Amino acid sequence: MRLAYRFAYFGGGFLIGIIILFFFLSGKKTSCDYLPNARVLKQIRLNDRTISDQANQFLISKGIDTSAISEVLLNGDVLFSESEKEKKPCAEYLIEGDVSNIVKNTEGKLLKLKIEYCAEKSTVLNAELISE
Repeated sequence: MRLAYRFAYFGGGFLIGIIILFFFLSGKKTSCDYLPNARVLKQIRLNDRTISDQANQFLISKGIDTSAISEVLLNGDVLFSESEKEKKPCAEYLIEGDVSNIVKNTEGKLLKLKIEYCAEKSTVLNAELISE
């Protein structure tokens, strides 16, 4: 069998397999969170979330609502070098993300959150706006 035919058979089978996967996985909430950043953000999103009084006062004073926190936890970056991942009993992560599409007057600034991650719940300890 010629090499061109082998590639054609392989490509046809591969294409049929991809179509079948899209058919079976469509509509399901499947995700591929393999990288550390995505895993941490997903774990925090899935936990019950609370906001400390200090963080809540800051958010109110800047006119930021909880949708901005959700946006950061969806598309933000975990700063592992500044986080305390090994802290017992609960790890503390610093996460920053752009919220300029949600909050007015925040162009060129990032919302930086300090989040305490425990097995049952996550608490936003501190929030601040920083320049990019």
